[in-house]
Amino acid sequence: MTTPADGAAPAVVWFNPACSKCRIAVEALEDAGSSFVVRRYLEDPPSAAELSSVLDRLGLEPWDITRVADAAALGVSLDALPRERSAWIEVLAAYPALIQRPIILTEDGSAWVARDAGSVAAAVAATGRDAG
Repeated sequence: MTTPADGAAPAVVWFNPACSKCRIAVEALEDAGSSFVVRRYLEDPPSAAELSSVLDRLGLEPWDITRVADAAALGVSLDALPRERSAWIEVLAAYPALIQRPIILTEDGSAWVARDAGSVAAAVAATGRDAG
């Protein structure tokens, strides 16, 4: 993880160390020399308000970033939950393990669910570095 010397707000990666896609995204940011901080969102879960803001940045709804096939999702009966934004956000705030990862947020207001090489490359580019 690197942080900027000039005090500029770096990119933030919502990170789960057990997730290979998170490790790949962080490695790509490091290889590019990008400034970023890692947020272990399972230890420091986002609030409902923060989730709503991130969803707005992503241009997605909460069900779009929910790991619906996860065992925890079955335990909270997501399949029976109506597609009502605030209810889903509350579930994600209470069960952050259900959030797709990694999510990369950049200082320009952009955001990605960086589960593929193209999204990771776009996030790297947005940090002001060449994706290499």
